[in-house]
Amino acid sequence: MRRSILALVLLLGCSAPPPAGAARLKVGAAAVDIEADDAMVIGGGIHAGKAKGQEGKLRAVAVVVEQPGSGAVAIAACDALMLNRDLLDAAEAEIEKTCGIPFANILVNCTHTHHAPSSCTIHGYARDEVFAKRCADAVVKAVRDAWTRRADAEVVFARGEESSVGMNSRLLLKDGGIFWIGPREDAVRPTGPFDPELPLLSFRSADGKPLATIFNHSTHTIGTRQGGVRSPSFYGLAAQELEGELGGVVQFLEGASGSTHNLTVPCAEAVVRLKAAVHEASAKARPLPVRSVAAFKREVTYRVRRFDDSREEEAVTEYCRKRAGERADGYIKVFRDQRDALRPQQGRERKTWLQVLRIGDVAIVGVPAEYFTTLGLDIKRRSPFRQTIVAELANDWIGYLPDRKAFDLGGYQTWTGLHSFAEPGTGEAVADEIVTMLQELAK
Repeated sequence: MRRSILALVLLLGCSAPPPAGAARLKVGAAAVDIEADDAMVIGGGIHAGKAKGQEGKLRAVAVVVEQPGSGAVAIAACDALMLNRDLLDAAEAEIEKTCGIPFANILVNCTHTHHAPSSCTIHGYARDEVFAKRCADAVVKAVRDAWTRRADAEVVFARGEESSVGMNSRLLLKDGGIFWIGPREDAVRPTGPFDPELPLLSFRSADGKPLATIFNHSTHTIGTRQGGVRSPSFYGLAAQELEGELGGVVQFLEGASGSTHNLTVPCAEAVVRLKAAVHEASAKARPLPVRSVAAFKREVTYRVRRFDDSREEEAVTEYCRKRAGERADGYIKVFRDQRDALRPQQGRERKTWLQVLRIGDVAIVGVPAEYFTTLGLDIKRRSPFRQTIVAELANDWIGYLPDRKAFDLGGYQTWTGLHSFAEPGTGEAVADEIVTMLQELAK
């Protein structure tokens, strides 16, 4: 994707600073449960599989922030692997119609739990249309409920840290491969960075009552306390428990984690560590002056990559034969079938959304992919905002977006399939365009 074919459509939200003497922020928050059952195929695996029972709730969580005279933004998070724009565009249009929040000012992020029913077509199964529609409907209801609950509020911010739940999981192996599944005793070193930042926004009413907390972290959302159950995984479980400890509604935004997994910490312990990190950040949070609440989206064009089928087949087969054990043949076939589906689409242009929004000097970036951590860090480094939060899987899903170095190294996230199909360089082009958008937003 080149910059010359980016920026096809610009949707502007409200960006003017409030007039002198404007009222404080008005903030509302709400959570809506998403119904699921044991008959539904779970997303996140290579083959179709089902769960029995559930721990915690699957939810859509919304926070609405309005500054009278400036504008309003809605930030929603949904406990699903990912959602495509056909559902999210309609949901956000309905929110605009019923709440008056501009389409451009609505960000919907998926928490990427691998333990919810399938919400997209990927690997060896299709999306569950019933569950996916329930997700979209829950997002609409959560934002509507949050909108009706708006109250005068103040906001505090802290940049916390949790450095043990997650690591760069694309490990270089002694045979030159890149770790995905299977044994890793021969791992040499990580091939990229890990982002330990845990930024936190907390909204409190005029009398100090907690209304909402938003926290962000960058690790794949995989792992359950019990085996074989539906679950929001450690981030969602932590958020739900924190509501009883902090008060108000707690929302998690999934960061740039396409290259980051939790390989060592059990889910129950991850919940404990994340809650501790959120409590620590909350204790040191300081008031955030807010002169402006603003947002906009930009529709951009990218291309489906062209690929050499024989090279793709060789890469998948070599890794799976070595490390997938008895699952190898089945996995190889799934990736072969995916390439068959993509073959006639090579080189075609597709469109998706990029988004930036601001609450004072905190910017939140929405990217529609499993975004590699090094690219998320690049956006943070180049952002004109003092604090920048990257929320991946926002407003759409276009597969993995690795950096060019990752494509050179290879590995699962770069194999061509329904999970990874954008041409190399798309990740960097997205970062460049987001930085441009942040510069525009900062003005």
